[in-house]
Amino acid sequence: MRYPEAPRLDLVEDLHGHAVADPYRWLEDPADARTQAWSEAQDALAAETLGALPLRPAFAARLEQLVHAGAVGVPVWRGERAFSTRRDPGQEHAVLRVREADGSSRVLVDPMALDPEGTTTLDAWSPSWEGDRLAYQVSTGGDEESRLYVLDVATGEVLDGPIDRCRYSPVAWLPGGEELFYVRRLAPDQVPAGEEQFHRRVWRHRVGGDPDGDLLVHGEGSDPSSYFDVHTSRDGRWLVVSRSVGTAPRDDVWLADLAGDGALRDLQVGVDARTTAWVARDGRLWLFSDRDAPRSRLAVADPADPSTWQPQGWRDVVPQQDGAVLTDVAIVDGPEGGLQVLAVHAVDATDRLSVWAADGTGRLGQVTGLGAGSISGVTSRPEGGSEAWVGHTDFATPPSVLRWDASAPEALQPWESADVAGEVPAVHVVETHATSADGTPVHVFVLSAAGTPDRPRPTVLYGYGGFNVSLTPAYSAQALAWVAAGGVWAVANLRGGSEHGEEWHRAGMRERKQNVFDDFAAAGEHLVAQGWTSHEQLGIFGGSNGGLLVGASLTQRPDLAAAVVCSAPLLDMVRYELFGLGRTWNDEYGTAADPTELGWLLGYSPYHAVREGRAYPAVLLTTFESDTRVDPLHGRKLAAALQHATTAEAPVVLRRETSVGHGARAVSRTVGLAADQLAFLARYTGLTSEG
Repeated sequence: MRYPEAPRLDLVEDLHGHAVADPYRWLEDPADARTQAWSEAQDALAAETLGALPLRPAFAARLEQLVHAGAVGVPVWRGERAFSTRRDPGQEHAVLRVREADGSSRVLVDPMALDPEGTTTLDAWSPSWEGDRLAYQVSTGGDEESRLYVLDVATGEVLDGPIDRCRYSPVAWLPGGEELFYVRRLAPDQVPAGEEQFHRRVWRHRVGGDPDGDLLVHGEGSDPSSYFDVHTSRDGRWLVVSRSVGTAPRDDVWLADLAGDGALRDLQVGVDARTTAWVARDGRLWLFSDRDAPRSRLAVADPADPSTWQPQGWRDVVPQQDGAVLTDVAIVDGPEGGLQVLAVHAVDATDRLSVWAADGTGRLGQVTGLGAGSISGVTSRPEGGSEAWVGHTDFATPPSVLRWDASAPEALQPWESADVAGEVPAVHVVETHATSADGTPVHVFVLSAAGTPDRPRPTVLYGYGGFNVSLTPAYSAQALAWVAAGGVWAVANLRGGSEHGEEWHRAGMRERKQNVFDDFAAAGEHLVAQGWTSHEQLGIFGGSNGGLLVGASLTQRPDLAAAVVCSAPLLDMVRYELFGLGRTWNDEYGTAADPTELGWLLGYSPYHAVREGRAYPAVLLTTFESDTRVDPLHGRKLAAALQHATTAEAPVVLRRETSVGHGARAVSRTVGLAADQLAFLARYTGLTSEG
């Protein structure tokens, strides 16, 4: 294949004694005329290559149905109103609705009504305690900048906004709906050049007031990369503020008595642990924490007695469990008085429900009938009640909601389900374990049409392995379309995720990041050894941190797979901190500013690991020009390096999109991207429509 010309700079820097070459530094600048011309030539190459893929029309047709599956969010109750999201087949974006006491529902926020072009997304929302006002945040063009608005729930009238610079801002209401706490970045003229995406603060805001006059609550003097969270109690007395630096797996937590002096006092500061704290309707301080419990526990303390705020004063309600990770809880009224806790635990990436006594006397029972699936959340009424609502999905079922009642604790009842535009293919799920290089077992889900195939088949191995993210069973149009075409789809639960708690996460971060790549390679080898596939029929797929995963895999093990899809990837690990939100991830990866940590990064950085004269597999890099998290420069630089270096006939293709970012997108744009990715994988793993 003839690739667009990409001049190589003779640029070698001495970094802490390492000679680090960067021949494609010029591709970092999207405004450079050379970058623009090169990108346009790559666009033409991608259009020609992807447009000629034989299975693309068939995948697009099937994805058109499967992607247009509905999705239902878990309701958030405020009084007699329930707020939730829903997307029906044919809708580009989910809408936010309110269900009234009489059972009627209506739409409050519809992204397509705000922007018929489909580039506006609903990022977050939070109703007031009374349910009469709603704070919501929207972004446009994939920038994830989150402009904050407040509307009147009864009339739909916008009462406040837009308030800009609210990216990643939680909202905590005070009773009455006149005031709220939120997080907003400082104005660009108040921060050093290049740091406009940082410097967050917690503010107290009066609805309808000038945000520039908001009361500063917390954050002055904090690390510029700090993120904040806020919680208020339903009675308005207690405020909890927490802070983490970047994505570090630890936080500081403060508690304030707003009925007293309102001062924030240390609850957890300088501790290497995560704790989420809130004051519930029983007046107790509830603590969801991995402190001294890497698989997490739920405990209580007295918010009015600081002597109980340290772990020796905590009383466990749901203690840490062997082999299971506590992921979510809801507090409900028991059938005979007293409170109970509905708890979600993950075992080998499959979620389970159990009921616990809120007085700490132990487990009351197990909820059955869920099957191998994922729970996206559990909610209950903050003012009390015996009911809870459970979001659930699995590999073949779109997100739906089930209802649970403490009066019938072993049963789950359907509450609201989502439709699919077409027929969902039957999927057989096998759970197996690979053995990593150091002997660690790695759990793998394997999806196929009818169990173990009678012969090796084209297989896609998907992974992530980072940031404490767990890959649990979830509806995936891409996986279903691949299986329906006769292929096998596998999902590996790698170190770096949260499948086995915080220790599992830390075993795949910083100097131990290589464990993630070893786990992924072991999963691929296991699929081959067990007869599911062969190396010539194996494709690997990952996005974002998963893009780093497959980038490292293809440069470390170019023989592992025949095809690679690398989406929104992080690939230049020497300079990743200089772009987008990169500096917030240095606790996960390490920083190039430190000599030792630079050594870790250079040990696997995909861009720096490319070697001339090697035969690399077929590679499709997909990037998004409005991505403000992972800059598309990573994809550009690796594409140029691989196109220059490879001796194989298999192509290296860069596909880029404009007006979309790292996160949510319109459904129709998802179809085009997914069809290209699957058709590319099919072409180079040998999948045909007959399997």
